[in-house]
Amino acid sequence: ARGASPSSTAIPRAHPTGETARRAPAPPAAAPAFKPKEPGGPGKLIAVVAVAVALVAAGAWLVFSDTISGPSKPKVAARGVFDDGIVLGMVASFTGSNKERGKAMRIGWETAIGEANDAGGIHGRKLRLVAFDDGYDPARTGPGMKEAIEGQGAFAIVGNVGTATAAVAAPYAGEHDAVFFGALSGGDGLRKTPPDRHVFNFRASLASEAAAAVRYLVDVRRIDPKRIATLEQDDDFGASGRRGAIKQLQSYGVAESSVLKLTYPRNTADVREAINKLKERAADVDAVVMTATYKPAATFVRRGKDASLKVFYTTVSADSGGLAEELVLSGQGYTDDVLLTQVVPVPTSPATTLIRYRKALEKYAPGEKPGSTSLEAWIGAQIFLEALRRAGRDLDTARLISSLEGIQNLDLGIGGLINFSPTDHQGCRMVWGWLLQPDGSYKQVPLE
Repeated sequence: ARGASPSSTAIPRAHPTGETARRAPAPPAAAPAFKPKEPGGPGKLIAVVAVAVALVAAGAWLVFSDTISGPSKPKVAARGVFDDGIVLGMVASFTGSNKERGKAMRIGWETAIGEANDAGGIHGRKLRLVAFDDGYDPARTGPGMKEAIEGQGAFAIVGNVGTATAAVAAPYAGEHDAVFFGALSGGDGLRKTPPDRHVFNFRASLASEAAAAVRYLVDVRRIDPKRIATLEQDDDFGASGRRGAIKQLQSYGVAESSVLKLTYPRNTADVREAINKLKERAADVDAVVMTATYKPAATFVRRGKDASLKVFYTTVSADSGGLAEELVLSGQGYTDDVLLTQVVPVPTSPATTLIRYRKALEKYAPGEKPGSTSLEAWIGAQIFLEALRRAGRDLDTARLISSLEGIQNLDLGIGGLINFSPTDHQGCRMVWGWLLQPDGSYKQVPLE
């Protein structure tokens, strides 16, 4: 039904366009037309005139009734936008090797949505998130996107998880005129020049994170850049991180061909081959820059320490809670010399914005611990909600894109400003350093 709330369990699979129907007072009845006795006589002309007069009267009455009933509601023409609600979609990993990140991403967005809805929504509309599991498997991403957009009628897609999955999801969103916002991916495919019209990123790129890790190892830890290796997931996600690390190492005079490259299969924690290669080259390696999800990263660190390898480990924005838990449970010493690069500050910071995040998490996701992924989602949602506010009540995809591209110097209290433009859809380029502590907490450290 038109105007049905998206917070209800039944979501229309298709919706009518145009203005919401409103009941107007009935127009005056038309006078009966005179029926001539003979065709072509004067009676026919009188009938035509009578009908015309009646139609004019009816039209005038409708205009008058519309005027006295007040201004009409804004036209609702966009898929997933209703008089009292907006439907957002998410396709992420709620099962599989990266399930913790998918779960945390959903928690962060639902927490921000809960705050916004309790404050009255956006221009009187409440938001609802419909989420579908792709298991971190690109083969399942397409069906999930189809159900989100065509099945549930999502207006925009937010918070998807994964680089290989984004390679499927982002084009699908664009083909269906849906904004693809805030994916948990630092992959190069989402950061084209010029940018894809429908794709907007909050997080810094994987290349930026890996480059920052190399600078930390060389400039802060004083490790010889020639003694830095890389571990990467064997897909676009891993390749994006390695490119950033190699580019930074080249700036220190290191040839790409001399950098030890270790890999593991995506959606697994099978790092046995990578560990064996590292053992063979242990005399030449003092640090490893990992582009990995938390499970294989934790497994690699644990097996490296089991083999008594004296190596400093960094990994790009892995799930902080999952990594810490794995290594703390492994025993004493397993948390030593482990650094995460992250696209958000440490969530236990006393900054006002982070206090608000923690309080919101307590209210809308009781029992969930603050973490990097839910914080990233929550911050990304603040940007998206701000764009919805600026887009106004008469909402469609074009207005949302224009609103996002107009965000300049938005201060969310995280230590830097958010900026978009028509030629730049990368909202933030900041990278933070999180040094793992023995108790599983993190200490924020400067990367340069």
